[in-house]
Amino acid sequence: MSFALRGVSVRHSSSAAASPAALSDLTLAISQGEQLALIGPSGAGKTTLLHALACANRPHAGEFRAFGIDPWAMGNASRRALRARLFLAPQTPPLPPRQRVVTAVLAGRLPQWTLWQAFASLLKPADARAAWDALSRFNLQDKLYMRVDRLSGGERQRCSMARLLVSQAQAFLVDEPLSALDPALAAHTLSVLQQEAAARNATLVCSLHQVELARACFPRIVGVRAGRIVFDAPREAVTDAMIDTLYQHAARDAVAPASEQAGDEGAMPLITRCF
Repeated sequence: MSFALRGVSVRHSSSAAASPAALSDLTLAISQGEQLALIGPSGAGKTTLLHALACANRPHAGEFRAFGIDPWAMGNASRRALRARLFLAPQTPPLPPRQRVVTAVLAGRLPQWTLWQAFASLLKPADARAAWDALSRFNLQDKLYMRVDRLSGGERQRCSMARLLVSQAQAFLVDEPLSALDPALAAHTLSVLQQEAAARNATLVCSLHQVELARACFPRIVGVRAGRIVFDAPREAVTDAMIDTLYQHAARDAVAPASEQAGDEGAMPLITRCF
């Protein structure tokens, strides 16, 4: 089992103790190697849930296990080691603008490197071939030695996904990886992520605003609204009525938490060719 949540509630670290929880009473189990899409309106709590799974947001109620372990019952060093088995890819990749792409991609190995190895790789990339191979899967190999600030928004998103490929993570927690991509690039990027997850039996949890893409490509879909799970079902069981209910009255139900990203792109046309 990759993740198990029972009655989990989460507040943002900056919130007052009396403020409403960003996630409320969530119960969810995700098996190792499973591929799951999170959908729901902006402010629903999808980003907060991904951060909780990544052991970045500590629940204030309920029980949480990652790989069968309670990360918040561990010391800091042990928790860092556990986090090395997880890869959290935010919607806006934290790529230093003046850094070369090769260095930004190889940062996916930082959890496994010593401080000296990390410093040495800044001066001379430790494994430029691995970075080139990862970038080539997203048709970005020609950007290997370019500065990050010369990339477009979509190229930065795919660079972040290349970073994921060079990591040794056993769970990919990916937040809106397609928001800056056109439909063809989005389909290709998602296919690469799913193929990589399947090849290493890694768990893939991906939040998406492209509902039809989620329904076409993921075997399991979890609908989240106002910090709660509205449904958790195989894609064959997810109906148009369930989708309508999920997004109905969204503006009334939720105010976007600080960790949720703005700038929704809207649903893309149905893409039938998925991994």
